[in-house]
Amino acid sequence: MITLRYHIVSITAVFLALAVGVVLGSTAISGRLLSGLSDEKNSLAQQVNDLQNDRNALTAKLTEADEFAASVGPLAVKDRLTDRTVVIVTTADARPSDRDALTGLLKSASATVTGEVQLTDAFSDPSRGDQLRDLVARLQPAGSQLPTAADPGTRAGGLFGALLLLNSTNNEPQATADETASALSGLTNSGFVKATSGVKPAQLAIVLTGGAAIGDSAADRASTIARFATQLDRAGAGVVLAGANGSANGTGAIGVVRADTSATSILSTVDNSDTPAGQVVVVMAMREQLEGRSGRYGVAGNAEASSPGTAG
Repeated sequence: MITLRYHIVSITAVFLALAVGVVLGSTAISGRLLSGLSDEKNSLAQQVNDLQNDRNALTAKLTEADEFAASVGPLAVKDRLTDRTVVIVTTADARPSDRDALTGLLKSASATVTGEVQLTDAFSDPSRGDQLRDLVARLQPAGSQLPTAADPGTRAGGLFGALLLLNSTNNEPQATADETASALSGLTNSGFVKATSGVKPAQLAIVLTGGAAIGDSAADRASTIARFATQLDRAGAGVVLAGANGSANGTGAIGVVRADTSATSILSTVDNSDTPAGQVVVVMAMREQLEGRSGRYGVAGNAEASSPGTAG
């Protein structure tokens, strides 16, 4: 006679058999799964190792290329700017080492550096734009005329052009020495610039910046520097805007310039001035500016060529 106890024992035996089967089956599956994962891990580790080796090889090649460019750079630019004068304008994020390297190449090119003016963070700060614009109007040299554009970058470019660049027609200063000293002093006291003593006007200018601007007002900051450099170029024989890696991005001053055809038609830009090769190109681009030509040079996607004379 089949009793209730018999049913309970039978059902228990069935579930016990199922449990044992699941355990045994999962153990076999887990073993195969773990073996597969281990093989995948080893394969990924090998890929990482191969990529690291490739990266090290590329780094070594770049280092070798930089060393070569640094060694031949002075020869490449030798006497390209004989009897020319250059003033250097740097932004707050420009690297001093890049400025020093450019200064050395300018010497090799037989150019004379007449001074340096450093723009502070406040210069491109949108919250101080009105103050800068008003100050520029008050510091305007007698007889000069500021651009009609209302933005502070363009207005400041007009003032600096009169102070720092010689008239491209007669090679004469556009402001007196006292006017230049007074204006730079006023800008310094207001926290917009830091100037070396005895800055004199030059025929050419380099505006040296860092990479892409960062923060909530990055686009506005980049635009201020871009418009400043563009307007500065209109005041003398030529200007080159040079920047480090990232400067050709949308929030970089060079990126802003390259998006404006009216700016690129007069202003030369170099987006890799943080490398020895790019620094040589800056000097070559200055020579091109003297000849009335401009270009977009460097390694970014919006550059037209690596250097003057290599455009396809």
